[in-house]
Amino acid sequence: MRGRHSWAKPAVFALCLVPLAWLVWKALYGFLGVNPIETVNRFLGDWALRFLLLSLAVTPLRKVSGWAAVARFRRMIGLFAFFYACLHVSSYVGLDHFFDWQALGKDIVKRTYIAVGMAALVLLVPLAVTSTDAMVRRLGGRRWRTLHRSVYAVGVLGVVHYWMMVKADIREPMLYAAILAVLLGYRVAAVIHSLPPRGSTGGRE
Repeated sequence: MRGRHSWAKPAVFALCLVPLAWLVWKALYGFLGVNPIETVNRFLGDWALRFLLLSLAVTPLRKVSGWAAVARFRRMIGLFAFFYACLHVSSYVGLDHFFDWQALGKDIVKRTYIAVGMAALVLLVPLAVTSTDAMVRRLGGRRWRTLHRSVYAVGVLGVVHYWMMVKADIREPMLYAAILAVLLGYRVAAVIHSLPPRGSTGGRE
């Protein structure tokens, strides 16, 4: 079965690179608009958030649809969220501020949404570092799962960052907030459903 679908992971990997390829094409042919730096920065940030939400949607999709194979792509999608987030921050640091660390520090203090976005990236780092099978074994399944639950906090910070950044049209951040609320609601419902009934000791009578 695995051999017959060996093409799936490379195909998903290639699909995850399509937004970056599209951005490069637009840059080469001059379709980045009047403010190309802002266009690049926002494009990369948008896709970082989209991939993050996609990674959070994998488990609910697997459990609701019964499509078990989709779980194979969760780690890859999550790492692409980290990849696009790093590109997003790199474009902000390198293209927007030209590595002027003093100006960058002042901007982070002045604009709360930037500090929120940086906090989201900081929380993503340990999740990316511990995404390998070797790290799962080293940490142990329970500790690994506890650590990776912080991805929901990253999702909240990402949506808040986007919402605070947008000054006029908030329809897109509202959409992302609604998607995240559904995913968080599913997680809470799953936890509640797994709890033993009230008054139960969990043992045999």
